Amino acid sequence: MFAIIGGTSLIGTKAFAGWPEETKATRFGTVKVRSSGNAVFLQRHGDPCRPPHRIGHHANIAALEELGVQRILAVNSVGSLKYAIKPGTLVIPDDFACPWHVETFFDEEARFIVPQMDRAFAREIFELCSLHTRSVRMGGTYVQTIGPRLETRAEIKILKRFGDIVGMTLASEATLAMELNIPYASICSVDNYCHGISRTVLTMDEIVANVSKNVRTIEGILTAFIGRNTV
Repeated sequence: MFAIIGGTSLIGTKAFAGWPEETKATRFGTVKVRSSGNAVFLQRHGDPCRPPHRIGHHANIAALEELGVQRILAVNSVGSLKYAIKPGTLVIPDDFACPWHVETFFDEEARFIVPQMDRAFAREIFELCSLHTRSVRMGGTYVQTIGPRLETRAEIKILKRFGDIVGMTLASEATLAMELNIPYASICSVDNYCHGISRTVLTMDEIVANVSKNVRTIEGILTAFIGRNTV
């Protein structure tokens, strides 16, 4: 059993429209999922769509564990902290950083993990992406911010010193998956340069336009991944 977690770029996608939907109850709340054979699709923002700082990550990952999911492939929309990583690029991160609060299942017990991305799984996803686009990059550090606003120029000056891309969901999601020993990999869709990286002024219209350009490529990659792993 494997799962695909979609972000804002896959809201409204028809790739999973024919899959039956069910509501899964967990101790953290209910989650809607779509399933087909041994594949599960989960929209992390829920329905209705929640902003990133209010996503029910605990419920999402707990639901996937209870369904027997053994691998998670996530799609995350990000901004680029480096001028060399252009919008339209797909990044398969191999590490992440979050200097702020990150969700955990271990609120009531002294348990610890050493969080790390699954290298073999990430390499598999990179090689699959390479069959669909030349604009894919293996490796990079994802920095998670809180949201829902974008980062200030001053914040970006700090973050670009130790990160390559920035978003609002991966560190929380990946940490929870790792606490449950579920391998996790991500396809990060670079939809914009972060505030101050490019000389042009960042606008939401630019982000929306780039999301629409990337989504078709990502849908093709996900279809191929499902085909390879469906039994």
